[in-house]
Amino acid sequence: MISRSHRFHGHGSLRYVYQHGGTVRGPLSALKFVPNERRKMYRLAVVVSKKVNKSAVVRNRIRRRLYEAFRQHESELTRPYDMVLTVFHEQVAELPADELDRLVVAQMRQAGMLRAKSKE
Repeated sequence: MISRSHRFHGHGSLRYVYQHGGTVRGPLSALKFVPNERRKMYRLAVVVSKKVNKSAVVRNRIRRRLYEAFRQHESELTRPYDMVLTVFHEQVAELPADELDRLVVAQMRQAGMLRAKSKE
């Protein structure tokens, strides 16, 4: 789970990301992002609609799993970003952790947010 300092507070900042951010679409989710040089750390919001699953328990499980997947790669971010991850499919709740991690990393790489891995 990511810390409270990495979460959005209020709708105004989310609105800014929606209006000015770039989008990377994957098979199960979309990542909207905008660089935020006024902050030292990234911020992330995970949006899971009731259309994905009616159960709040399942929606919260999806959120927690995605927050954790992002937290594992926060040190690889090139600079502070504001990000909104919108989930389209309930399959995210049942995916194995390594596959979910692969999907998250693929979207972050496609957005150009991650540092290139050093070849050792």
